[in-house]
Amino acid sequence: MHIVLVEPEIPGNTGNVARLCAATNSELHLVKPLGFSIEDRYLKRAGLDYWHLVKVHIHESFAEVAATYAGHNFYFNTTKASKHYTEMTYQTDDFLVFGKETAGLPEALLAANHENCIRIPMLNEARSLNLSNAVAIVVYEGLRQQNFINLR
Repeated sequence: MHIVLVEPEIPGNTGNVARLCAATNSELHLVKPLGFSIEDRYLKRAGLDYWHLVKVHIHESFAEVAATYAGHNFYFNTTKASKHYTEMTYQTDDFLVFGKETAGLPEALLAANHENCIRIPMLNEARSLNLSNAVAIVVYEGLRQQNFINLR
């Protein structure tokens, strides 16, 4: 699977997602601007010594990601969606798209992809989950649906 972080801001979250990618053989796509340097020590520390196991792609914009991978399924994670993440059927080359920690995904992107917007159910008062936790929940649902292909 492919994990897309659009304008991530917190190096520790991105490092945790990179570690998840290493453990699940998922590819990581980072969309600029990033709120940190790729050389950030907090990013490296959160990813521990797993970075060599992660295929990382850096993109100038989300439009670049969409154009490069046209024809693939994209699922946009937002607290504003009506569909639960468990309602989708995931394939091995699907793209799971997550927004930055402080604002989520841009409204225009969500509006243009309304049918593929998904959410993790939670209490309204909670507002949102930590980015790396949300990524883990959705990735593992996708992998579960695929019988954890290539994982032991």
